[in-house]
Amino acid sequence: MLEEVERWLATRSWSVTDRPLHRVLAAKRASHQTVSVVLPALNEEETVGEIVAVIRHDLMHQVPLVDEIVVVDSGSTDRTSEVAAAAGARVVHRDDILPRIPAAPGKGEVLWRSLLVTTGDIVCFVDADLREFSSDFVTGIVGPLLTDPDVDLVKAMYDRPLRGAAGQGGRVTELMARPLLNMHWPQLAGFVQPLGGEYAARRALLEQLPFPVGYGVELGMLVDALHLVGLDALAQVDVGVRKHRHQDGQALGRMAAAIYRTAQLRLARGHLVRPALTQFERGADGFEPRTYSVDTEERPPMTQIAEYATRRVA
Repeated sequence: MLEEVERWLATRSWSVTDRPLHRVLAAKRASHQTVSVVLPALNEEETVGEIVAVIRHDLMHQVPLVDEIVVVDSGSTDRTSEVAAAAGARVVHRDDILPRIPAAPGKGEVLWRSLLVTTGDIVCFVDADLREFSSDFVTGIVGPLLTDPDVDLVKAMYDRPLRGAAGQGGRVTELMARPLLNMHWPQLAGFVQPLGGEYAARRALLEQLPFPVGYGVELGMLVDALHLVGLDALAQVDVGVRKHRHQDGQALGRMAAAIYRTAQLRLARGHLVRPALTQFERGADGFEPRTYSVDTEERPPMTQIAEYATRRVA
């Protein structure tokens, strides 16, 4: 590990308990910054309501830390929107945001468009499939942004149990993302959960970043933020345990391929190959191939979008 990363781990890796809530609230009042929480959601009716309800109860009603909760529905076929709205979130459908540009499928697309429908100076992203959710996820990653003006992006770190086995989650992280980061961006080797979906950042940073439309968004954001603001502007906070729905092996393969391609694009901008991933499933006549496009279309920095500039003026 680089000496620089060892120093970063000692100075930019914290626990949620390092910043008591009263200190975070005092910093928010003093700085007059606002906080938006965004939940990207696709068919999450079983979990999204509880997450919204916990944030509203703990961080809006009990204390005024969060100013808005926005659920961006990316085309759910279940009751995700109704459940989220009933719990108190403002629900916006992906296709209704920036309709001039047809929406692409993928998580990164939803996060990118969310900048147009939120107002916070700090934007906090939380995945909508978390179970046994604690508001510490929000206070933990928002806290450093409110108390330390030199920090621009904060990732949550946590244990990820897999079917009750502690520390066994995060398979794509360990098999794909971590080797890529250690080999090509060793300054980022200190991140415990580089692909985690819970992180917060200053709007001023997010609006300058390109967003891969799919699963590569978290890796792409870390790499691009490193180049834009430097390692010391990035941080991580231990928030405990993260429980969520796990994907099957083939879905993880597609995630890994998208993350690899995102890394590849950043290693060689202008590479025009659009690769595919072939996987196999047993069918009536033996193993049958299934080929998926590994498309890493990216959205430009939001500052390049005319509607965003108009919104900021308004």
